[in-house]
Amino acid sequence: MNASGADQDVIRDDPEYAANLRRATLASSIGSALEYFDFALYGLSTALIFNVLFFPQEDKGMATVAAFATFGVGFLARPLGGLFFGMLGDRLGRKWVLVTTIVLMGGASTAIGLLPTYAVVGIWAPILLVIMRLLQGFGAGAEQAGATVLMAEYSPVRRRGFFSALPFIGIQAGTALAAIVFAGISLLPQDQLLSWGWRVPFLASFVLILLALFIRMRLRETPTFIELEKHDQIADRPLREIFGHGLPGVIVGIGLRMAENGGSYMFQTLGLAFFVAVVGDSADRSLLTWGVTVGSLIGVFSVPFTGHLSDRFGRRAVYRFGAVFMLLYAFPAWWMLSLGNHVLAIVVIAIGIGVAVNSMLGPQCAMLPELFGNRHRYLGVAMARELSAVLAGGLAGVLGAYLLAVSGNNWILLATYMTVLALITTTSTFLAPETLRRDLTRIDDAVKVSRNESGEGVDATTVAVTSITR
Repeated sequence: MNASGADQDVIRDDPEYAANLRRATLASSIGSALEYFDFALYGLSTALIFNVLFFPQEDKGMATVAAFATFGVGFLARPLGGLFFGMLGDRLGRKWVLVTTIVLMGGASTAIGLLPTYAVVGIWAPILLVIMRLLQGFGAGAEQAGATVLMAEYSPVRRRGFFSALPFIGIQAGTALAAIVFAGISLLPQDQLLSWGWRVPFLASFVLILLALFIRMRLRETPTFIELEKHDQIADRPLREIFGHGLPGVIVGIGLRMAENGGSYMFQTLGLAFFVAVVGDSADRSLLTWGVTVGSLIGVFSVPFTGHLSDRFGRRAVYRFGAVFMLLYAFPAWWMLSLGNHVLAIVVIAIGIGVAVNSMLGPQCAMLPELFGNRHRYLGVAMARELSAVLAGGLAGVLGAYLLAVSGNNWILLATYMTVLALITTTSTFLAPETLRRDLTRIDDAVKVSRNESGEGVDATTVAVTSITR
């Protein structure tokens, strides 16, 4: 749909388009809610449940490290899922891939609630947990990328940042719901929590699967993919195109995600594990999960708000604010967590998630799809998201738990780790081109564009660099 701004406005007034935009927003939101409900629930369970039930207890510290390793395994499967489903999404369309991924991801999450524990089947308990985690990660590897691409391609050009960010309220809703549910089951007596209570929220994922399937089956294909089909421009080999032309965009996308993704999982999982390790048995675990809950509730407003700001001031400026905020926040945050005060810990985690992380997530929703051309956008976004998920989110739990185990819970190491992630993302905002209002029917990538004397087809970053060198 290669239309001017005026033409786009006409299209946006089309009642059929408006209905599909609502369906796309709802379909993406529920998928995001399910993914982050499962992952947040898994992360919270890793620090408090799985380390006890699925691993031998001779060395409790190493049991926690092993539990976080299973958490990280899911991230290893995500790039493979992103690669596999990303190619299908660029060849077959966005809709049917999103139908498949929600079934795979949600089915694996539901199955976790049925697994036997170490006391029942021994070593098979962690093996089965790892298998379910791999399947969960394989499906999730394309779920969020698909939701991102779907909304960017449906959104009005001038408000793409805001509309693309709306489904990511589902992330906040899913994370908050997981924290609330976990806080609720944590009130159960310890024997009931460890025997059956922890299974309930995983089994409840099945309801979200049915709802997401009902909505996605009624969804139409995105306008930009229809445009590809109309002009017979669908890539036969999107993987070859990514490695031939799209790698600069993937690398920039990975850099942009390091602080957002890594910081998110550090606050959600490591923050809780670190606080419990510092305070010991007196830690109120149900109370601490409210830090994640409040942060997610803040994100309900901060994600679409920063998406809206990126429509006015550009993607890079807003993204850079979030990265610099985390850079300056890292050391004070982990020092305050080390003080062992429950209320202060809730505030620290809430600000970390609600402001630092989500100020980057808001503009990212539109920026990542805008980095890539139409023929390999799904695959490009999936690779950028999921490779960064391994390097940032996947390592955050394992490396962080290891650092805690070998350093005697030294907060400075965790603060340094978060600072490095924030520095990488801050630097990446200077390497990324400004993608505001980019035409998503273009088949060239934003990071690597052709140059000519007239400047046609050259983005703002290239024009600025060319002017300086002249």
